[in-house]
Amino acid sequence: MNDQDLRQDVIDELSFEPSIDDADIGVAVENGIVTLSGHVASYAEKITAERATQRVKGVRGIAQEIEVRFPSDSKTADDQIAERAIDVLDWNVIVPSENIQVKVEKGWVTLSGQVNWNFQKTGAENSVRKLTGVKGVANLIEVTPKFLAADVKSSIEKALKRNAEVEIKGIQVRVDGNKVTLEGRVHSWPERDAAQHAAWSVPGVTWVKDNLVVS
Repeated sequence: MNDQDLRQDVIDELSFEPSIDDADIGVAVENGIVTLSGHVASYAEKITAERATQRVKGVRGIAQEIEVRFPSDSKTADDQIAERAIDVLDWNVIVPSENIQVKVEKGWVTLSGQVNWNFQKTGAENSVRKLTGVKGVANLIEVTPKFLAADVKSSIEKALKRNAEVEIKGIQVRVDGNKVTLEGRVHSWPERDAAQHAAWSVPGVTWVKDNLVVS
């Protein structure tokens, strides 16, 4: 597929996604790398636009340059955002909210603190990023597990083999302490996401570097 056809497919997918107003989103493609520009009305729309682009066959990478611009009547004060963020973290049963701190400046939310699992870290970010007035989220929460897997590499490879979406023959796993690097080639963005999820799901993993190429 050439870049012109890929650009049209991305535009069509963004237009097809009902939760996005794509009127002010620009799409450029070079060598399979898609650049998204323009602006949307919420951080949730920005993330959805990126995920919609990932679904398009032939996309090798994404440069995300979309800005969040709020209508003048929908701006929310930082103290209100902080209060709502604390509330939604308290309501999320998978997140140890007592270990997480929230800071808000000009609509940007910074999360800090410590949790035992990566799904708790991502769960905290998912809880706050859809709040009205949030322009972006900096997730600085540290994952500090209470225990380490005896053999992290073996555990990850077994998890990849069990996953029907992943072709493990194209993936190499390197482990350095608690840190994991995934290398090789996968056939789709869902396969890449599934490989990441498998790595993060192993107890003891605190950092995953994804060098997988979609081809």
